[in-house]
Amino acid sequence: MNFEIDNYVDKGVAIKVVGVGGGGGNAVNRMIASGMQSVEFLSLNTDSQVLSSSNAAQKIQIGAKSTRGKGAGGHPEIGQKAAEESRDEIATALKGTDMLFVAAGMGGGTGTGAAPIVAQIAKEMGILTVGIVTKPFAFEGRRRMEQAEMGILALREHVDALVVVPNEKLKYLSDTKITLVNAFEVADDVLRHGVQSISDLINIPGLINLDFADVTAVMKDAGQAHMGVGRASGKDKAADAATAAISSPLLETSINGAKGVIINIIASPDISLEDVDLASSMVRDVAHPDANIIWGAALDPSFNDEMQVTVIATNFETEEPFRQEKKVQEEKEEEKDPAAALLKTLKFGDEEEKQEIDDFEVIRKIFDR
Repeated sequence: MNFEIDNYVDKGVAIKVVGVGGGGGNAVNRMIASGMQSVEFLSLNTDSQVLSSSNAAQKIQIGAKSTRGKGAGGHPEIGQKAAEESRDEIATALKGTDMLFVAAGMGGGTGTGAAPIVAQIAKEMGILTVGIVTKPFAFEGRRRMEQAEMGILALREHVDALVVVPNEKLKYLSDTKITLVNAFEVADDVLRHGVQSISDLINIPGLINLDFADVTAVMKDAGQAHMGVGRASGKDKAADAATAAISSPLLETSINGAKGVIINIIASPDISLEDVDLASSMVRDVAHPDANIIWGAALDPSFNDEMQVTVIATNFETEEPFRQEKKVQEEKEEEKDPAAALLKTLKFGDEEEKQEIDDFEVIRKIFDR
């Protein structure tokens, strides 16, 4: 089913967020509930019942023929085939979009399998495409985590920039207990603040505004990305907000050595030049010395002595060593567990291979008893 967007921005840049699967759809619903403006929303799912609960103005049931609206059953290859089946409908929904955020929870069926196809379609259409995905909690099991890693690798091939939020880190955000609902809300805030900051910088008048070319310069073909947000008040608000934005405890990244950085500062009208300079300098000091730093600022009377710093960083100097280190670690794990190594070599889309995965899972569980 398809609906026309009723909040389309006829001036400025058309920014769209597409939620793929259950996790992505929930993220979209929370963003809509927050009252976000100047952004269009699209929800895609193989499960017609779940899709009916989406608050997005535009919804597409993908793979209607292959899944009959019953979902992907946790199998990424089914999600992938569903997106391929609905490729034309997805492309039609993305027409006129300048920048697309692809939100998904990795590890299940629809989000893991369909998100890379959605990103591929967007890139082929010349749309600046950013992926923001979550990785499962450890208690969700090894197989779901392995599926998530495979999905992330597939998505990385088709996005300009990719932000990964490991759900496991949500447990360490506070000394007090965090509820499951609150955990997902916190994870979704990374997406919400990142999207809102870019939208505000481009489309809403402020003290210092950017154009879409500025954002494209930082985000296009950038690879791994960092989105951090810090908000603080009091005499140390600039340092506290900047510190939180630079090293978000939710992400697997920091901005150390980043060659592309977007800084967005929102503060009360009485913000001092000293505070703005301090926050900006702290970000600049940890980025690459020759980084392309794009800066924007706006005043908000509702902030009441508060300051919010949003940092979006890309093109990390340390990204390649990080990948090499990860590869070495994976090789060590494969030596310990040959069955797991086999799982990682398999790709989505072959039913016989899927059955082999199931068989090895059964065998491994027997020996693990």
